[in-house]
Amino acid sequence: MRLFLSSYRFGAHADRLLAMIGEPGRVAVIANACDAWPSAWQSAVTSDLFPLRRMGFAPEVVDLREYVGRAAALERTLTGFPLVWVRGGNTFVLRAQFARSGADVVLTRLLERDALVYAGYSAGACVMTPDLHGLESMDDPGEVRTACGVEPRWDGLGLVDRPIVPHLDSPTDPDGLSRKLVRDYLAAGTPHWALTDDHVVVVDGERTEVLT
Repeated sequence: MRLFLSSYRFGAHADRLLAMIGEPGRVAVIANACDAWPSAWQSAVTSDLFPLRRMGFAPEVVDLREYVGRAAALERTLTGFPLVWVRGGNTFVLRAQFARSGADVVLTRLLERDALVYAGYSAGACVMTPDLHGLESMDDPGEVRTACGVEPRWDGLGLVDRPIVPHLDSPTDPDGLSRKLVRDYLAAGTPHWALTDDHVVVVDGERTEVLT
C-alpha cells in the first residue's frame, strides 16, 4: 500500500511523491470534497490541475457523482491510473461521496493490491483515518445533506491508524481551529498526526513515516 497524505498539496515533499510513482503520468483527480460549493467547484479543480501539470502529470477529473451506485464502473476507471489525487474541501462530504460511489471499497481494494498510489491532502488525507469525530470543528457535517442527500458518516476508511489534523498554524486557518483540535486530542490521550502545510504522512508498504 502506498499513501501520500498531506495538509496541503505536495507539502514540502513533492520529490517523495515522484519517487513513489516513478515517471509522472496519468492521474485521476477527485474533487468531490468541494461538492457543497458548486460555484467554487470548477475553480477548485483548476487550481490543482496546474501544479500537477507543472510536475509532468497528465491529470483527468474523475467525478464520483457520475458513479453513484456504479462501483464496478468506478473500479474499471481507476484501474487505469497509477495515481489518484484527492483534494481538500469538506471531509464529511468527501466521505459520503466515497460511500455513494463505492470509492471507499474500490480504493481500499486497489491499494491493497498496490495497483496505484493514493495522494490526498486535507480532506483527502483525513478521510483515510479510522474516525472523523473532532473534524466537525473544522468542517460542517450539515453540508452532506445539501450536497449528497444523505446523513453524514463518522467513520473513515481506516487505512491509517490515527486521526490527521491538517493546516496546523497555517494562514488558511486564521482562527486556530487545528491547534484547538490538537489540544482536544492531547487532552483525551488520542494519538494523532498534526500536520503543518509542509508535513506529509507517507505509507510505503509496511513503513509509515511523517516527513516534516
